[in-house]
Amino acid sequence: MAAAASASSPVEFLLRRQAPRRRRLPLAGAFFAPTGLAGATLLRAVASLAASLVAGARPPSQRRNVDALARRLALLSAILESILLDTAAAGAAGAFSDAANLCFRELYVVLFRAELLVSYVASAGRAWALLRSPHLAASFRDLDAELAVVLDVLPAASLGLSHDATGLLDLLRAHCRCRAPAQYHDPDEAALRERLMDALRQFDLGQPPDHPSLQSVLADMGISTAASCRAEIDYLEEQILSQEEDTDLPLVGSVLALLRYCLFAVFDPGNAKALRDWPLSGNRQRLLSIGGGDDTSFSVPKEFSCPISLDLMRDPVVASTGQTYDRPSIIQWIEEGHSTCPNSGQTLADHQLVPNRALRSLISQWCGVYGLQYDSPESNEGMAECVAASCSSRAAMEANKATARILVRMLEDGSENVKAVAAKEIRLLAKTGKQNRAFIADLGAIPLLCRLLLSNDWMAQENAVTALLNLSIFEPNKGRIMEQEGCLRLIVGVLQNGWTTEAKENAAATLFSLSVVHNFKKLIMNEPGAVEELASMLTKGTSRGKKDAVMALFNLSTHPESSARMLESCAVVALIQSLRNDTVSEEAAGALALLMKQPSIVHLVGSSETVITSLVGLMRRGTPKGKENAVSALYEICRRGGSALVQRVAKIPGLNTVIQTITLNGTKRAKKKASLIVKMCQRSQMPSAMALGSTLTVVDRSLVGNNTLRRAASFGSGELSNPISISVQVP
Repeated sequence: MAAAASASSPVEFLLRRQAPRRRRLPLAGAFFAPTGLAGATLLRAVASLAASLVAGARPPSQRRNVDALARRLALLSAILESILLDTAAAGAAGAFSDAANLCFRELYVVLFRAELLVSYVASAGRAWALLRSPHLAASFRDLDAELAVVLDVLPAASLGLSHDATGLLDLLRAHCRCRAPAQYHDPDEAALRERLMDALRQFDLGQPPDHPSLQSVLADMGISTAASCRAEIDYLEEQILSQEEDTDLPLVGSVLALLRYCLFAVFDPGNAKALRDWPLSGNRQRLLSIGGGDDTSFSVPKEFSCPISLDLMRDPVVASTGQTYDRPSIIQWIEEGHSTCPNSGQTLADHQLVPNRALRSLISQWCGVYGLQYDSPESNEGMAECVAASCSSRAAMEANKATARILVRMLEDGSENVKAVAAKEIRLLAKTGKQNRAFIADLGAIPLLCRLLLSNDWMAQENAVTALLNLSIFEPNKGRIMEQEGCLRLIVGVLQNGWTTEAKENAAATLFSLSVVHNFKKLIMNEPGAVEELASMLTKGTSRGKKDAVMALFNLSTHPESSARMLESCAVVALIQSLRNDTVSEEAAGALALLMKQPSIVHLVGSSETVITSLVGLMRRGTPKGKENAVSALYEICRRGGSALVQRVAKIPGLNTVIQTITLNGTKRAKKKASLIVKMCQRSQMPSAMALGSTLTVVDRSLVGNNTLRRAASFGSGELSNPISISVQVP
C-alpha cells in the first residue's frame, strides 16, 4: 500500500494501514457527579443508576463478582426507593442536608464506576477477560471498599430511615465488608486459565496440543465458531497495541498466536466463507458512525468537524490562512486545482499544512469519553514493532509456524475460496516479525502467492499482492520474489490491471520495497510497463498511491542508467508535476536531482520557471531532508544547464533569503550545495547574482571557513541522501 515518507521504516509502512480501537480498564481516572443536582432530583438519579445496574444483563466473564455486585445494588436500590417514598409521603420539598447530598454525589460516582466496569467486562473478549481475571477481581474488590466507605458516612439519622430501611442498610454495610480477597477470585475461571496455560506450555515444548483438548478449552471460553475466534484475535491485538502498564505482553501475544492456530486447526478451514467475509481488522472496523446512525445519542462538536467533509477530523492541519481542515480533505481540495481557502475564501499563500496537535488531542479526549475509536497518524507509529515484540516468545513462534504450515497447505490444495482466505491470513501473519516472514517464505508460500496474482477473484489477488509486499520487508525474501520466474511480471500486471485500487497501490509498494536492492533496480526498470505505470499512478493516483509511486521512482532513479528510461516513460514529466504536491514534492525533487545527469532532462526540468519556483518554495518550507533534495535539484540545474539557466535561477525573488537560511540552518550537504549555487551565480556575472553571492559568501565563510568552501567545489550530486523507507502497511 502506501509508501512511507523518506524517514519511515519498512515496518512502519506496514502498520499505517490499520487503526485498531484502543480499550483501557475504566477505573483509572477521576469521575464527577452531575452538576446542578441536589436533593430528591439527585437521589432519583442515583436510584435510577442503581436500578439499571441490577436489571442489566450479566456478562459471561467475572460472573461471581458481577452477581455479588448486583445483590448489593439490589439492597441499595431498595434503600433509595424507601427514602424517596418516605420523602414523598411526608410532603417534603425534597431537600436534604449538605452531608446527605455529598454522600449521594459520592454514591453516584461509585455507581458510575461500577457501570463502567461491568460494561468493560461485558464488551471484553473472553480470552482477554480470562487473562486479566486477577486485575478485574481486584477492581470489583475496590468497588466494594469504596461503596462501604460511602455507606459508613451516610447520615441515616438525618434521612429519617424507616426500621426496614435501616436494617437493609446495616445488611448492605456488612456485605461490603465481609468478603475476603480470595472470594473475589472464581476457582472455575482460575482452572480454565490454567488449562489455557498448559496449551501454551505444550507449544513452548514444540508439541502442539491435540485438537480435542483445544476444542474443550475453547468451548469453555465460549469460542465455538471461526467468527468468534477471529473476533477474539482482533480484540487481543487491540489490547497489545493499547499497552496497559501492567499487561504481560508476551503472554497476551502467545495466546493470540494460539488462537490464530486454533482458527484453522480446530475450526473447518474448508468452510471459508465466514473468514472470507470477515473485515480485515475485525471488530476494529467499527469506526465512528456519527450523524447517520440511530444508535448515536450525540453529535460531533462543530469545532471537531472538517469544514470540507463535515466529518470528524482525524488529522487536523492548519492551512496558510489559519483555518483548520482534515488533511485528506484539504489535500484533495488543493489537488483539484483550487488556490483559495475553502472556509475563508482567501488565497492560499502556499500549500504548507501544519499539524494542529492541540485540536487533535482534544478530539482524542472527546472520543475517549464516548468510547469511540480515534487513531491519529502518530498512534500507528511503532505498531508493528509492538505486535512483533509481544509475539516473540517461543510458544508464540511455534504456534505461528504451525499456523503457517496449515495456511500454505490451503494455498496449495484448497478451493479458490479457501486460497483467498489463506492469502488473507498470510498477509496478516506476515505483517509483523521477521521470523514470521522468514518461515512463511521457507514453507514455499511465495510461488503459491504469485499464482494468485492472476486470479479473477479480486480478494485473492489483493491479498496475494499485499502478502508479497509484507514478505518483501524481510531482506532475503526480496531475492526470493525476484528469482521466482514471472513474479515481477505478475506484480507489474497487477499494477497495470489490478481488480482494485488497493491491489494496484500495493503492487506499487511492492516495487518500491524490491527496488531498495541495487541489483534489482535495472530489472524493474526493464520490465515492460513498470515505470510507465508508476508514472501514471504518480499523476493520477490517490494520495497513498502517489506516495508509493514516487518512492519507487526515487529508488529507481538512484541507478546510474536510469535517466534514459525515466525520460522515455514520461516519469520525469510526472516528477516535475509532482513538485507542486506537498505530499510527494520532497521525494520528487530528490529523484529529479539524481536524474539530471542527462542534459536533456536538465533542460526539460529547468525550462519551466514553475519548476524552479517550486524548488525554491520547497527550500523555504520543506523538512530538512526536503530542503536538501530541493537544493540538490537546483544545484544540478545550475551545474549542468548552462549560464542561461543559472541567470534564471539568480532572478528568482526571495532566493537570497532562502539561501542564507539554508546556509545557516540546513543539513551539511544542503549547506555545501547552497554555497556552490552562490558561486555559480557569481560566475554568471549578473549584478543581481553578484549581490546575492557576496551576501551569502560572507555568511557561509563565517560558518564554515574558506577550506569548506574549497572542498564544496568538488561536491557532486552523487551525495544526495537516499531515503530508504518502506511504508508497508497492511490494510
